[in-house]
Amino acid sequence: MNLSSSSGKLSRNTLISLINKSSTFPHLAQTHAQLILNGYRFDISTITKLTQKLFHFGHTRHARALFFTVPKPDIFLFNVLVRGFSLNDSPSSSISLYTHLRRNTDLNPDNFTYAFAVAACSNENLLMLLHAHSIIDGYGDNVFVGSALVDLYCKFSRVGFARKVFDGMPERDTVLWNTMINGLVKNCCFEDSIQVFKEMVTRGVKMDSSTVTAVLPAAAELQEMRGGMGIQCLALKFGFHFYDYVLTGLMSLYSKCGDVKTASLLFGMIGKRDLIAFNAMISGFTSNGETECSVRLFRELLVSGEKVSSSTIVGLIPLHSPFGHLHLACSIHGFCVKSGIILNPTVSTAFTAIYNKLNEIDLARRLFDESTEKTVVAWNAMISGYTQNGLTETAISLFQEMMKTEFTPNAVTITTILSACAQLGSLSFGKWVHQLIKSKNIEPNIYVSTALIDMYAKCGNILEAWQLFDSMSEKNTVTWNTIIFGYGLHGYGHEALELFNEMLHLGFNPSSVTFLSVLYACSHAGLVEEGEEVFHSMVNKYRIEPLTEHYACMVDILGRSGQLEKALGFIKELPVEPGPAVWGTLLGACMIHKDTNIARLASERLFELDPESVGYYVLLSNIYSTERNFPKAASIRQVVKKRKLAKSPGCTLIEVNGTPHVFVSGDRSHSHATDIYAKLEKLTGKMREMGYQSETAPALHDVEEEEKELAFNVHSEKLAIAFGLITTEPGTEIRIIKNLRVCLDCHTATKFISKITERLIVVRDANRFHHFKDGKCSCGDYW
Repeated sequence: MNLSSSSGKLSRNTLISLINKSSTFPHLAQTHAQLILNGYRFDISTITKLTQKLFHFGHTRHARALFFTVPKPDIFLFNVLVRGFSLNDSPSSSISLYTHLRRNTDLNPDNFTYAFAVAACSNENLLMLLHAHSIIDGYGDNVFVGSALVDLYCKFSRVGFARKVFDGMPERDTVLWNTMINGLVKNCCFEDSIQVFKEMVTRGVKMDSSTVTAVLPAAAELQEMRGGMGIQCLALKFGFHFYDYVLTGLMSLYSKCGDVKTASLLFGMIGKRDLIAFNAMISGFTSNGETECSVRLFRELLVSGEKVSSSTIVGLIPLHSPFGHLHLACSIHGFCVKSGIILNPTVSTAFTAIYNKLNEIDLARRLFDESTEKTVVAWNAMISGYTQNGLTETAISLFQEMMKTEFTPNAVTITTILSACAQLGSLSFGKWVHQLIKSKNIEPNIYVSTALIDMYAKCGNILEAWQLFDSMSEKNTVTWNTIIFGYGLHGYGHEALELFNEMLHLGFNPSSVTFLSVLYACSHAGLVEEGEEVFHSMVNKYRIEPLTEHYACMVDILGRSGQLEKALGFIKELPVEPGPAVWGTLLGACMIHKDTNIARLASERLFELDPESVGYYVLLSNIYSTERNFPKAASIRQVVKKRKLAKSPGCTLIEVNGTPHVFVSGDRSHSHATDIYAKLEKLTGKMREMGYQSETAPALHDVEEEEKELAFNVHSEKLAIAFGLITTEPGTEIRIIKNLRVCLDCHTATKFISKITERLIVVRDANRFHHFKDGKCSCGDYW
């Protein structure tokens, strides 16, 4: 075959063929020389093909130099350059070339130009600018451009913008649908991704294997076994089921739904098992507590000579069931140090997470500090670890440290730190985080909004919590649980029940937590009949098996209302052995209603079940003291001394101008101590004039009445309230947090103080919130 032209020169087709066959850069350079010698130096077709090949070999600098030798490049050549730079990790060059195209040529960008330029965007502001340009140039409705926009908006976690682009497309192809589903999954919007997939099926859009692999992780994360099996049926119907990567996705689905046996069968169906399949199966075994199987498979992988990846290690670490696996975690950690995988940020973060779960906080922090490449996920893991282990102040401090770095908090960071604020009761910092969400343009997804509701409710501002809840366009069961619990925490039992009924009316399925929140609300509002009805509905209608917490709530509902015999009968009829939580609740009710007979029975069981808990001894001693059986009370306290059991000291926190102040009973260490005690003495005088008398019954019998009274007058909550009164403006609200249940005397005193000072005083104790105003408490003295 003659490859030359009639003049003896190589033809264009020959040169293009030589370019395509070039296997190394030197071969390509020789072909380039031939191209010049044969007069094709400025030929657009051959230059374009040569440029594509240069990018294929990764020689972006030569591609750029070649491009600028062409006097009149066409739009196709521009597109090759824009795409080539983007694929070869030179996104800034792609954008520079796009800018050059618009400013220095007469050419107009087409849909491919915009799609490739969008893919090269390194920040969302640039993405929005390109989006605007594409609309102006008439490509806003182009499906190719639309897919690129949806993909990038999702990568920047701008799911709302991605959805607007997707919904606005007049025509959508399979790639666009897949991109939207995949983007939603990557942003943990699993329910939304399932809905989009269902819409795709309903509309009859042709799906491919990528559709199935995109949506399967959503079904897996939601543990939607039935929905996942429906996707599997579609895969069978359209012939994708036995693709290796589809089988791998199905393995993950069954593993996360707890059916590791089926996952293992699917693993056996894979003809050529790659590392991804091994990783999925190892993770599946681990997440289902089959650690021996996962370690065995890991050894098999090592024996095969396959080099493990970071995903292998993360799947092997028993994050789902960490307890009892400290030795295994340390062994895997040692392997990672020897192999160098520990330097991978994903691996070090996984170890940080498991050490936090195992309460090895110092080890987790050391690993975090030693990490050379910290990610947002790593920061989240450490902040979450502190929060989960009750070290909320340290969590907040670390979050503040994170804010000084280049990292921007994401939705996970925000929900974690809001949880810390809720635990600590730090309303001022919680409000600051709320403002941060707005200033940093963090998209308020359902999880962030729910965390905000929880924070405001637990920090005492139930009105703000309700307003946030009411403004949410999308709610899930967790959101409803949070607001119901919040109303119960503040003693608004009737309102909590109304919300529960509204939730059911709107078609939400109540969970075990829902019923716990409702029962809790009933117990703190004296709603006995309603509580019993809710409990029976949970068991008989919704077939939810009660947990210990549900039983304890029912005992609390009956016990608080004075039905102690009925509460005891309820305990005796339980299908499970009642634990400390149930008997402890009954003992607390005996304290309220001064029933020593049932208290003795409950305490005997508690001393057997939980002999090291000093709280039960104190409760029983107080019950005897209330009945003026001081010898018996003293003997109980003597047992505590002999066994060297320590009671958690009562303390109260108050925030003034964002600064926390903590008081303990009789505290004189505070810089304002003189003024605090002077204020307290003045208030006590006014209270006595109004009929106040100290409730000193639970105090020891061998202390003089006057000394008892003095001891009660300097309880930590009174000191905190007095400090709040002298350091805040008249008429402003005072909020305090007590780590124990507020005592009867302080509860009575705070009612008087609210009337004298005309202040709203909000108290959060170990059980609930009390709102004191005009001499009354929101709990109606039922707490």
